[in-house]
Amino acid sequence: MAIIHRTTLKPTKLELLTSWLPSRPWYGGGADEPRLAKAGGFRLDDPRGAVGIEFMVVTDAAGAEPVSYLVPLTYRGAPLDGAEHALVGTMEHGVLGRRWAYDGCHDPVLVAQLWALIEGRVQAQAQSISDAVDREVTRSYAGAGLASEEATAPVTDDSEGTGLTAPDGATLRVHRVLRPAPDGASALPEGAIGHVGGVWQLPDGTRAGGLFAVLHPGS
Repeated sequence: MAIIHRTTLKPTKLELLTSWLPSRPWYGGGADEPRLAKAGGFRLDDPRGAVGIEFMVVTDAAGAEPVSYLVPLTYRGAPLDGAEHALVGTMEHGVLGRRWAYDGCHDPVLVAQLWALIEGRVQAQAQSISDAVDREVTRSYAGAGLASEEATAPVTDDSEGTGLTAPDGATLRVHRVLRPAPDGASALPEGAIGHVGGVWQLPDGTRAGGLFAVLHPGS
């Protein structure tokens, strides 16, 4: 169970993401610095209790229209070997000390727990409350087993988002740019075999729902 500490972070997560987001191939902002606000998300538990796992939604209001992004993050008490390319930045946590924040799609602990969430072996946890299930996060899966243990999945980042390849060849497309679904529904695209969906807050205060990730079968 992840413990949510009410303490300080220097720099804050939003400050780290303001510097990091423009370097991503799926970031759609212009030349202006992002103007980010937290818009939602959820957490997953690391079974070993060592790594913080958060799926954060942030909304960028710098452009002509606000854009919401899904940013999976992991927080570690020491650098992750071989993941320098995925480092978002470091923070000083008021309770835990120095924390290394990573793009979680490149962190094997997050990837393993994301497979477990899709299969229904774990439950999504509330973003800001300790020991509370987030019942607004949806998931589905129709297929054989994915991955039960920590493993590094091949990762591809492009203008459409991030792709993770499961051991059986299935591909999970993580939607970095979030698009509200009609009536908040998260209907699967034709041929998909699994998904993760959720809700987030729009700048006008209304709530939107849609797909966070979609699993497609291997060829």
